[in-house]
Amino acid sequence: MSGPGTSKTKDEIAADQEAFWNGPGGEAWLASWERIQRTVTPFGQQALEEAAVNPGERALDVGCGTGQTTADLARAVGPQGRVLGVDVSETLLNVARAQEIPNATFVLGDAATQPLDPSSFDLVFSRFGVMFFADPVPAFANFRQALKDSGRIVFVCWRTPPENPWVSVPVRAAAPFLAPINRPGPEDPGPFSFGDTARVERIFKEAGLAPPTFRKLDRSLRVGATIDETIDNITRFGPLVRPFADSPPDQVAKAKAAVADALKPHAKPDGVFLDGACWLVRTSKR
Repeated sequence: MSGPGTSKTKDEIAADQEAFWNGPGGEAWLASWERIQRTVTPFGQQALEEAAVNPGERALDVGCGTGQTTADLARAVGPQGRVLGVDVSETLLNVARAQEIPNATFVLGDAATQPLDPSSFDLVFSRFGVMFFADPVPAFANFRQALKDSGRIVFVCWRTPPENPWVSVPVRAAAPFLAPINRPGPEDPGPFSFGDTARVERIFKEAGLAPPTFRKLDRSLRVGATIDETIDNITRFGPLVRPFADSPPDQVAKAKAAVADALKPHAKPDGVFLDGACWLVRTSKR
């Protein structure tokens, strides 16, 4: 993934994303599936409520992954409706297709450039799937042209890292001891790239969409049963995976000790809890 000072083209960035989610990213996601689902499902449910899906509608699920939200949308639109799930990861789509949802279709591809029939969808939906576009303006322009005149876009995305202690607390504790942590630039894709509302407003304006509305979603997230399990989790998926892998054992040990100290105030008898903060975003075709 590109970062400050890099000169990768948008095509190269998109290729990096595809390679990541068809390789280590997709594999790590599946290995941590239960924990991740426990974290993201409540946010996704709130987004589904906001979407107010009606029977018979057609919905596009952007970055559908293993298809949990696609299945939810398919139930909501009923047998007369249809859902199209799009994702770049064949690894995750294999799980999605195994559900054999009768009124859903899954397509391997980049939703930013995926050919979509004009004025054919009532809803474009995403749970944490829109933050990874190499070039988000044409991506959302593609969604806009695919919407019916009465259609809407609803998605949930993370706010900024400082607002999300579930990632900022361990990263801040571990960083002094590890190999450099990749920090994407403000226009680069990444989990927190839609945290800045001004950037999202600009993207939507350039894509021809209506001004968005933003609603804060905040939850306490159970990031592990114990401190040791939490540390194991962050070495398997997230921004610290590569720095842990690239650092010498003595530095890794120091980083883990620092993370353990940082997590102690957040440990309770029933698990380790850190806050998570999202935006619930809604817009429509002008």
